[in-house]
Amino acid sequence: MKKGFTLIELLVSITIIGILASIGLSTFTSAQIKGRDAKRKAHLRQVVDALEAYYNDKSQYPADDDNGNMMGCGADAEALCTWGTSAFQNSTTGTVYMIKIPADPTLGLSYYYDTVIEGSKNTKFQIYARLENTKDLDVKKDGAGTPQVYEDLNCGTKECNYGLSSTNILPGTNRTLGAEGQ
Repeated sequence: MKKGFTLIELLVSITIIGILASIGLSTFTSAQIKGRDAKRKAHLRQVVDALEAYYNDKSQYPADDDNGNMMGCGADAEALCTWGTSAFQNSTTGTVYMIKIPADPTLGLSYYYDTVIEGSKNTKFQIYARLENTKDLDVKKDGAGTPQVYEDLNCGTKECNYGLSSTNILPGTNRTLGAEGQ
């Protein structure tokens, strides 16, 4: 009589290992998504703080370019900023608001910046991102619990579903919310 494993024992062992590996992989993927969303939220909070510092210097927020970009870099802090590469600074005075404006951690997604003009000044701002985890508590939901998106705002290749703003306006004011994919 030879000692060893039978074919059935090997198949059962391989099946159990496969099940455990798939559970571990799904947990790992979920953790990655939540980590990227946490990074997006932190980025937006940092940008909000920098925008408030800008406001303290210039008595208004930087303009937007109608494509979700900020006009707050370069000479007199009025040139177009590029997410992920530009320094948010006034190169004329040397004032630095952010060493580098953050970019969304996922290729194909971006942040969206929008201002409200009252009189001749940008008195309010809203900044948006796309959270991957639509079950996140910060993603707005309708009465049935369906995740909502800002229909007229694209955060890269997908519609935005999360936003922050200046203290004098709520995120999504003057924006239409709708179910994703409509």
